Amino acid sequence: MFKQLILLCALSMPLLSCAADAPFSGGITTDVLLSDYDKFNEQYKAFTPTAQDIALMQKLEGKELIVLFGTWCHDSEREVPRLIKLLDESKVQLASIEYVAVGYNKQDDAGIAKAHDLQYTPTFIVKQNGKELVRVIEKPTGSLAQDLTKGL
Repeated sequence: MFKQLILLCALSMPLLSCAADAPFSGGITTDVLLSDYDKFNEQYKAFTPTAQDIALMQKLEGKELIVLFGTWCHDSEREVPRLIKLLDESKVQLASIEYVAVGYNKQDDAGIAKAHDLQYTPTFIVKQNGKELVRVIEKPTGSLAQDLTKGL
């Protein structure tokens, strides 16, 4: 019995170390994201939006925005800081914005990623009155501002 207990403990050790390395999952603010994640902060500082992109962001006035991303994801490290900078520079007034970080399994405890059928990170979803209007997945085909406002 003692040998089985020792074996069980030994086999559990890798699981504990993996759990400690799991990425953050859940709602997060831009302040925390930019202060606690160096790559996000570096990309934020390096990105300079064009005047055209800043003007395009005004089309998001009064819309809801959901940002699903991974703190571990290189596309998220590039695109999410660009979005934050675009929002900061344009000063557009959104109805709401929600930043949701997901784990490697692309899920969060609140089920927001699952409810929005998250497949790839990052995914930006523009809504109005709960209805999805625009979805930008991984990286934009044009600029992020162009893709976020396409058809609005």
